[in-house]
Amino acid sequence: MKEIIKAGILLAVLVAVWTYVMAFTGWIADPVLFNLFWLVILINIVVVVLGLRWTAALGYGYGKQVGAGTGMGVVGGVLIFLNSLLLTTVIQPDLVERVHAMQADLVRGSGLTGADLDAALAQLEASSTPMAQAVAGLLGTVGTSLVVSLIAAIFIRHRSR
Repeated sequence: MKEIIKAGILLAVLVAVWTYVMAFTGWIADPVLFNLFWLVILINIVVVVLGLRWTAALGYGYGKQVGAGTGMGVVGGVLIFLNSLLLTTVIQPDLVERVHAMQADLVRGSGLTGADLDAALAQLEASSTPMAQAVAGLLGTVGTSLVVSLIAAIFIRHRSR
């Protein structure tokens, strides 16, 4: 259990560091550099694989490895959720608005017209709140951790002899 919590905290800290780099440099509101934000997925994969190595050493088989990796994602995801709310409501309360403005400009320049443009902008508007962003971080972290665990646990697990 200690390894699961340790990996979850490591995941949250690394994602938070990268998120703050993106926010404080302004890259998160830049139409090109925004894509660097998705390095959080690579961070998630690396940390879950590392955590699964720790739990395999404890004798975890496939099922327990999947549970452990998902648990790492839950611990990390909850902390990422809380950090996201802190960042977007206290530290940089205009951050979601800046990212929304950049994304709305991209949608307007995408060539969509009429009802399609209105629908795309409405969908973007609905996801452009601090709570929606925090929930997306939580769900994305847990989902990524589950998928990585399902695959990685095939190779990283204790094997009975």
